[in-house]
Parts: sequence; C-alpha cells; structure tokens
Amino acid sequence: MKKIILLSTILLSLQTFSQSNFKKFLKLSCPLKTWVIFHPFKAKRALEISDETKKVADSIAKTNLLDGDISGGRVDAFRHAYWMATLQQKLGKRAALSLGKAHEKDNYKTYKKRKLEEGVLPDKISSEMDLYNNNIGVKLSTKGDLISKNNLISKIVKAIKDGKMKIIKKDKNGNFLTCKDQLISKDSLKGKWENNKCLVLSNY
Repeated sequence: MKKIILLSTILLSLQTFSQSNFKKFLKLSCPLKTWVIFHPFKAKRALEISDETKKVADSIAKTNLLDGDISGGRVDAFRHAYWMATLQQKLGKRAALSLGKAHEKDNYKTYKKRKLEEGVLPDKISSEMDLYNNNIGVKLSTKGDLISKNNLISKIVKAIKDGKMKIIKKDKNGNFLTCKDQLISKDSLKGKWENNKCLVLSNY
C-alpha cells in the first residue's frame, strides 16, 4: 500500500513539471528529489522561486548595497534569507524550511563528490551559516503576505546590516580568518568538510 501511495505521489509531482523541468528533476540529488516527491503541488513554484532568488541575489551582488560576496558574505546571507522569506510567503514555513534542509544535505553530497557550489567546495561552516540565515529568513515574511519584492529586499538588507544574520569571517582581501583573527591558508581548506572558519554576525 505504501509503495502505491509513493508511486502515485511521484507521478503527481512529475505531472506538474514541464519537460525542461523534468530534466532538472532527474539531475537532482536524493534529498532534493525526496522533497519534490513529498511536495508535488509545490515543486514547480519552488523551482520558480529558487531561479528568481538567484537572479535577485546576482543583481544585488553587482551593487554597493551589500558586500558583493556571494560565497560566505552578506550577499550569500541575503540569498538564503530572500529564498526562505519568499518560499514562506508562497508555500508556507514548513515547506520552506524542509527545502532548505534538503538543500544543505545536497551540499554535503556535493562536497563528497568534490563538486563546487557558487565556485567553491561546500563545507560544514557554510552549511551552518545557511541554516542559520534560513531560519532568520522565514521570520521576515508570513504565508500569503502581500509585501512587495522591493520592500522585502529592503527588509532583508536592513536585517543583515543590523547583524541579525551570520557570515563567514574574512579579512579585507577576502581571505578566511579563524575566530582569533588568524589567516587560514587555502591549502589547509582543500578537501575538508570541517575547518577553522569562523561565523560572525552580518554587521561584522
């Protein structure tokens, strides 16, 4: 019986996808595929929101609104908060947070396969940062909330500048630092899930 229900759910989820989206589905890792299967009527909207989030974050990175840092910096924090706030707005808190967790599980699989995310190999501290900022993001909107895109962007930027999110500690040249301000060599980070990077408040 459980197998029949699961098969029905899979078929329903795939029916909501266009051919191009179906190809994207096939490329997903197991954690993300599982999320899609258990959220068949929300998957297509989540994909649209995820694509839109990347475009918005890329646009923000090209301005002086934040720090331009898409990997461990304020723009990275913005991307996750905006993603969660918008998912919460359209799909609800539970679906948003479970997708965020699935994404982080996917990042660990990405690390194991030595693949890059946003140009760098994922690690534990980046995952902790993302999950923290995801939890802040869902607090910045409510389901069905009619806040405009520009107002939501302003709200998230303010939260970042007020230190309500977290980023990874770096020097002015973008080099990673420990919590004691010691420079972390790039060689020491290669291939390591756990390292000495340090999370700090986003107004650091």
